[in-house]
Amino acid sequence: MNREEFITITAIILFAAFCLGWFACWLINRLTRMTRADIGELEQMAQALHEAEEMRDQAITYMEQREAELVGQNQQSEAELRAAMDGLRDARQEAEELRGYIERANLPG
Repeated sequence: MNREEFITITAIILFAAFCLGWFACWLINRLTRMTRADIGELEQMAQALHEAEEMRDQAITYMEQREAELVGQNQQSEAELRAAMDGLRDARQEAEELRGYIERANLPG
């Protein structure tokens, strides 16, 4: 094999490798190409995801407001309970004082 035959065979092999690579690239692009329907479906999914995120944010806001409301009601109920317990304690103490006064008043003496 002389020099010119070697160069020619090498050029043919390189050209064949280039053609094979180009064909493989074309085939992969053809198989993985997205159609308009796929793009439309992706847009619908993105819109649905966006709406779901908005609903989640609204739900979180509502839950935070509701929690603050319930905490306030709980604090108010606890304050009312403390006031009622204080009033009950005062009433019991007054009742004991009245019992003692009645017992002393009813003693013969």
